[in-house]
Amino acid sequence: MVVTATPCTMNGHTVHEPSASASWRVALPHTAAAVPVARALVRTVLAEPAHPVTADSDTAELLTAELVANAVEHTAGTGPIELVVHLLPTGCHVEVHDPDPAPPGGLTRPDPVMPDPWREDGRGLLLIRALSSACGHRPTESGKAVWFRLSAAPPRLRPA
Repeated sequence: MVVTATPCTMNGHTVHEPSASASWRVALPHTAAAVPVARALVRTVLAEPAHPVTADSDTAELLTAELVANAVEHTAGTGPIELVVHLLPTGCHVEVHDPDPAPPGGLTRPDPVMPDPWREDGRGLLLIRALSSACGHRPTESGKAVWFRLSAAPPRLRPA
């Protein structure tokens, strides 16, 4: 997919507003501060009236937070990580690009060891595998992209 955007300035920073394309790309700091920013971007994108998508926003936010947190915690360096969100007629596709070429451990195949129930970490990839319609990783020129796809949620029935 080609990302097309129109640059604009907001609070002194240049941001990109999507044009007719249904894709967004943003560089995030390689710090924990990237997680709430990524969640907010996904929430905003999925609520965009010009590109109605019926993928579940709460699930998309959760899985995006997991991918961004993993990129921040498990990759070295201080350079930015990148969040890419594609709105599709069938749902959404979210990618997080980081500089480490090593594939994430248990993303595409379950880890034989269950997470320790007393630890706060160790469940992110399990959540991504369980809640997404597809997930994976691919090499990039500068490291790797880890991604998930959410299918469109079925329409909710409304009482007559």
